[in-house]
Amino acid sequence: MTTPLGSAREWTDPTCPVARTIDLVGDRWSLLIVREAMDGAAAFTEFQQRLGIARNILADRLRRLVDYGILTSSPNPGGKRHIYELTEAGQDLFTTIVALRQWGERHAFIGNEPRSTLLDLDGSPVAELRPQTPAGKNLTAATTRVDKVG
Repeated sequence: MTTPLGSAREWTDPTCPVARTIDLVGDRWSLLIVREAMDGAAAFTEFQQRLGIARNILADRLRRLVDYGILTSSPNPGGKRHIYELTEAGQDLFTTIVALRQWGERHAFIGNEPRSTLLDLDGSPVAELRPQTPAGKNLTAATTRVDKVG
């Protein structure tokens, strides 16, 4: 049974969108499973082989991602196994994955260490993500504020 993402549950910080997102997909394996689904993985064995994750942990994370409405699960037409696909909410994590990738490119590698590169379908590197005003001015933590509830 799929639980709507905003449904009642225990949240780390109920009014903060960042905290709620972390509550849903903030552990290491969940985001890597989402990344692999974006890269075409669909079967349990594909996720396991690509990630080297223990079967019990993978089963738990896949179940939670389905319950949270980030993945869907359907029976594989050729057998008893399931196929996992990103929902619209799961696909909407693409920008988050790209932001994490770009932060990692800038801060998690030393010099010319080998690393994967995200390219568009024409083979060009993806432009750096930067928050902007509607008028196109770059924003930073120093030039924004959070309007907190209550």
